[in-house]
Amino acid sequence: MTDSLLALTDIEEELSRAYVQAVAARAGYTTAHYSKDRDGIDVLIQAGGDMRPAIALQLKATINLGNPSNGFFHYPLRSENHNLLCFPSQTPRLLVVLDMPRDQTEWLTITAYELILRRRAYWLNLRGHDETENKSSITVHIPEQNLFNVDNLRMLMEQSRKGSIQ
Repeated sequence: MTDSLLALTDIEEELSRAYVQAVAARAGYTTAHYSKDRDGIDVLIQAGGDMRPAIALQLKATINLGNPSNGFFHYPLRSENHNLLCFPSQTPRLLVVLDMPRDQTEWLTITAYELILRRRAYWLNLRGHDETENKSSITVHIPEQNLFNVDNLRMLMEQSRKGSIQ
């Protein structure tokens, strides 16, 4: 018998939030978490300085991201999520996918000296892509170089400040 209240998918979601929260905190940015996902956004990251830029994120986590092929990860995204990320908005909207180990015992480790959340997350900007007519999902191609880390988050925030994320 287990006393866990969360399903595995809930745990994956919470770990993806923790990953993003840690990266944003290290960059010096604030985060706002939405309790209801009605617009395809799970987290909003905000920076200070000129224009007070922000980035809205749809978070996903998977044990099935696999290895990149020709520099891209191939991820099946629900059509509804895809279409919400495609349309223009004042605040840039990005997909962030956390790549997790298959073995659940490796997801998070705590030692006397380290807190280790295994694997990495990658981001994708779908703005300007055509909406899909697929009923269930569409495979998106996430560039291997789009690692969601502190340096890339700062770069994304600067692009948001200027009004354009590539």
